[in-house]
Amino acid sequence: MYSKYSLRFVFSSLCGACAGLIVIALILQHIKGIEPCPLCILQRYAFVGCGLFALLGAVHNSQGFMRRLYAFVILATSLAGGGVSIRQIWLQHNPPLNTVCGPDLQYMIGHFPLSHALPMLFQGTGDCSKVDWTLLGLSIAEWALIGFALIALISLWQTLRRTPERRRFS
Repeated sequence: MYSKYSLRFVFSSLCGACAGLIVIALILQHIKGIEPCPLCILQRYAFVGCGLFALLGAVHNSQGFMRRLYAFVILATSLAGGGVSIRQIWLQHNPPLNTVCGPDLQYMIGHFPLSHALPMLFQGTGDCSKVDWTLLGLSIAEWALIGFALIALISLWQTLRRTPERRRFS
């Protein structure tokens, strides 16, 4: 059975959802005054990556291998973003004993080699463990994890689903 949703529609919807999530993050930052921590910024990069690859998939509107490649890259990016979300959720539920805030992402990447900056990011700081805003009892990181999980499920479906073009060659 084929899906009634075209490949272009699904990739476009993923791109739109990612753009919407970035807009919400920017509203929370610039209007509500909630400054993002380094892990929040990495999650934003993951949403931007998912959105850009979804946009490429929508524009290209390819069948077969390229569709699967776009969907797989979106899946991998959403899993990476989900991993960052899980780390931040863990920090929020198990805050470090010292709540000294570390350097920001730009400083770490600008002054340390990437091999030193990445482990520093994932150590988390008091800044990453602080819950500044909730909706329905869930923090921003928990909502981001839900977003990454949905993106991962949709991209997995895009990777595995059959299309009429594939069936002709089966």
